[in-house]
Amino acid sequence: MSVETLPIVSTPCIGACRLDRDNLCMGCRRTLGEIAAWSRLDENERLRLMREVLPLRRIRHVRA
Repeated sequence: MSVETLPIVSTPCIGACRLDRDNLCMGCRRTLGEIAAWSRLDENERLRLMREVLPLRRIRHVRA
């Protein structure tokens, strides 16, 4: 019997680390709290952030 494992979710960091006026990273659109907690988040929480939360923040940023 084989056990399928999910790949570890890498960081959304692109190395453009600077906060904007909304205190979001200009590179990855995470908050400081999300950045600090990233290593402690489980894979489901990381996936949720990368698939649901961060894309919405990017869209809002482009429209602003």
